[in-house]
Amino acid sequence: MACITLHLPENRSLKGKRSVLKSLIEKIRHRYNAAIAEVDDHDLWQQAKLGLALVSNDSQLLDAMITKIIRYIEDQHVAQVVDSQVELWHW
Repeated sequence: MACITLHLPENRSLKGKRSVLKSLIEKIRHRYNAAIAEVDDHDLWQQAKLGLALVSNDSQLLDAMITKIIRYIEDQHVAQVVDSQVELWHW
């Protein structure tokens, strides 16, 4: 599980934020088969918090996938990752 905080410096409205996030979230869902959603900062137009969940029996794979997803977000050049908190759960 990860919480990723984004800064959207080019964004000027909540409508623009929704558009950017909707596109980004759909790309991540499709490309990485990840559960992802905006989880906080709904009313801030230049900041977003995304919750990300992946399931695997291999913690190294999960860590690598989360790193790839964060890098993918940065490579899209629509948002800057300003913070990420990762928590791996083991059963």
